[in-house]
Amino acid sequence: MKQLSHLSSEQLWNWLIQAHQEAKKGELPHYIPLLKQVNPSLLTLCLITKDYYTLNQGDSHITFPLMSIIKPFLLLYLLSKLGEELLFRKVGSVPSNYPFNSLEQLRLDQGFPRNPMINSGALTLASLLPGKDGDTKCQNLQQWLNQQGKSELFLDELMLESVQSLPNPRNQAILDELTRKNHIKNPEITLDTYNKICCLSGTIIDLAKLGLLLVNSQNIEQNYVSIVTKIMTACGLYEASKNLTTKIKFPSKSGVSGAILSIVPEQGAIACYSPPLDAQGNSVASLYMIEKIANYLNT
Repeated sequence: MKQLSHLSSEQLWNWLIQAHQEAKKGELPHYIPLLKQVNPSLLTLCLITKDYYTLNQGDSHITFPLMSIIKPFLLLYLLSKLGEELLFRKVGSVPSNYPFNSLEQLRLDQGFPRNPMINSGALTLASLLPGKDGDTKCQNLQQWLNQQGKSELFLDELMLESVQSLPNPRNQAILDELTRKNHIKNPEITLDTYNKICCLSGTIIDLAKLGLLLVNSQNIEQNYVSIVTKIMTACGLYEASKNLTTKIKFPSKSGVSGAILSIVPEQGAIACYSPPLDAQGNSVASLYMIEKIANYLNT
């Protein structure tokens, strides 16, 4: 396999130009008002290797919410705090063929969350964060990630207001089902926590630095890293994960803000942000860029 550090700025720029055209095939999400108002032509990328060689393209000062990209790091944090045995009594690790916010999948599984990368699993894990309320639970996760990842995540209050401004009947139905099955004790605090951690925000460099936690972190047990990257590979790109894994070949996680994080094992991380999404909720241009990089590294 070729090295991430061998990629040139010129090569990345050429792919970025093509990715701008690909982005026109996607659409902005309609269910969060602020995300619907984002400039669809935004596109930025950061590569970072395990020895902190960094290569950026696009505006690296843009900030965006992590949304579902927080899910693997929520899992990593709780593994480090609670351990594998307890955690996987609460949530499974099996891929889903249904959308990330599917109530049907949860009911088919008799109320047991199928994996941590879909909303039922992430809501369940959010309820396990230490703290008395959504604020302290979110702050505990935020502080740990910033300390471990040398990142500067912050809670985007305007984005949080936007998320909370419209009802989310799917998430509410999922919460009701989880509560009925005794997987969650306090649904109000759980939903507040989940909304807040999804609105943790940063730059493309912050996201790439977080990716290094899944490459060479000295303070996190390697077994936990392996668990997270394995689940990312199988479940990180929603119901499209199985098909896209054959193209990208790296553990990846997307979020509806338009960001995607991919882990290049033993080398580093690729973070890309472009708001327009495909039908599954994955960034069209980000997928294009990461696939181009993956093809380069694997030839």
